[in-house]
Amino acid sequence: MALIEELAKQIPMAEKLLGIKWVGIKTVSGFLAEVGDISRFNKPKELQKLAGLALVENSSGKHKGETTISRRGRKKLRYLLFKVAVSLVSKNPEFRELHSYYTTRKLNPLKKMQSLMAIVAKLLRVFFTMLTK
Repeated sequence: MALIEELAKQIPMAEKLLGIKWVGIKTVSGFLAEVGDISRFNKPKELQKLAGLALVENSSGKHKGETTISRRGRKKLRYLLFKVAVSLVSKNPEFRELHSYYTTRKLNPLKKMQSLMAIVAKLLRVFFTMLTK
């Protein structure tokens, strides 16, 4: 673990992500290992596709199916972001409020897992913005 900490501190982007409360060294090192150089992505949607969080609709002909995540990306990255989202929802008041809003809104309330996946996508967009701007 000490070696991972030492190597992660050599990466200039790691310090920016470690500034987020409740995001630790394991999360940052895992994220940077899976994503690599963030400058090769132009938009956060490309990162969402890499993680397998792109929305797809299961429909055929006249049948209109449900919209789900594609799961065609990197499984470890998706798992890592999901664990961070669960931690943030339980400990961070802003993300807890966002989760509460998603699950209790009057128009189109989300189920708990759908809400967590929306928070994972938001967290990915936050990471992208912090590293590029």
